[in-house]
Amino acid sequence: MMNNAVVVGGGPAGMVLGLLLARAGVEVTVLEKHPDFLRDFRGDTVHPSTLELLDELGLGPRFDVLPQRRIQSVRALLDGGSIQIGNFALLKSARPYIALVPQWDFLDLLAAAAAEEPTFTLIRNAEVTGLLQAGEGAPGVDQRHGARVTGVRWRDRVTGEEHTLSAALTIGCDGRRSVVREEAGLRGRAFGVPMDVEWFRLPREEEDPVGGMGRFTRGHFAVMIDRGDYWQCAYLIRKGGDSALRALGLDALRRRMARLIPLTADRVGTLTSWEDVSMLDVRLDRLRRWFRPGLLLIGDAAHAMSPVGGVGINLAVADAVAAARMLAPALRAGSDSVLPLARVQARRWIPTAAIQALQRVAHKVILGQALGLDPDAPVAETTELPAFARFVERHPGLQRVPARILGLGLLQEHAPSWARRAPQRVHEPLAG
Repeated sequence: MMNNAVVVGGGPAGMVLGLLLARAGVEVTVLEKHPDFLRDFRGDTVHPSTLELLDELGLGPRFDVLPQRRIQSVRALLDGGSIQIGNFALLKSARPYIALVPQWDFLDLLAAAAAEEPTFTLIRNAEVTGLLQAGEGAPGVDQRHGARVTGVRWRDRVTGEEHTLSAALTIGCDGRRSVVREEAGLRGRAFGVPMDVEWFRLPREEEDPVGGMGRFTRGHFAVMIDRGDYWQCAYLIRKGGDSALRALGLDALRRRMARLIPLTADRVGTLTSWEDVSMLDVRLDRLRRWFRPGLLLIGDAAHAMSPVGGVGINLAVADAVAAARMLAPALRAGSDSVLPLARVQARRWIPTAAIQALQRVAHKVILGQALGLDPDAPVAETTELPAFARFVERHPGLQRVPARILGLGLLQEHAPSWARRAPQRVHEPLAG
């Protein structure tokens, strides 16, 4: 009986899962649709939970030499001033900060570490087009959960050649527009969201603040992520409002951004066409069942997260760690039971549902109401923070709560013993 696995999607969840399964001695193939990881508008926040995992895997020194910004607190700019809403320095963690790292560097690190394992294979330009499935009524299949998935069909995006890959277990890590989820016929519950996001770059000057910033006021919101020589900007708009904004012209976006964050006023002119702006269709949903015989979905493929809190990547990585710990023994033993798959969902369902509930509250109480207002309307001048902000300022210990939720999650996952390695010292290349 086969004991191999195929992972669909080379994002953070897929690469972490591939690395961990390979360290367990499982034959694992990761199929990545693109030729490399150099794609814009990916999440760049690596939180303390994931940083601790990298240390456990012996990859901390490799990560430390990547270009990155480290922030120990989260601040929001309101009409009445600035407020610190989370302080990661209060956490009992060896890594009490968020690292802002280009995701392509993070994924390259994971791919390089996984390539050191003899049972790991990464195939790029591999677009999964369908699932291989056993016929209905096949022996040993629990028909309550559907026919057994026995692998995938995929197409080489360079040559156009069609392939099949058989596997004892297929894991879908292919994001919120998951082909695996659609092909498997798994359905879930979608939660309404009040916003979409416009993504674009603006130049960063030497004297600018380090790290990141968020600006919130009536009618619109923006977040700026420090990527060293430029800012990655997220401008929130009302759900479905992209067409209306584009109809107003690019100058409307420039004007609103400059008004919201004045330091961008002399830089928004670098946006010369709408081709410089990408719209993220924000979704929030969760599958009722994350598995079928021979198939498991994790990360955004199982539960698409809102960008609120920036926790999507770290939640997906936690899914991958839990999945590897629970599935590796079954794969090594050649078991075809759905029980380990159900256990993965059972463990990860509560932290996922809880974070999504918090995001839904933020959508309804804060974002939904504010984004319904006219962003171009005059704003009353104020120098006073809202009551809740003043309360948080007076009780700084409260900042531990959002830091704990955002930084370590509601159920932190640790590397299994068989995947841990001693830290490997990284030698900087000699000059010249």
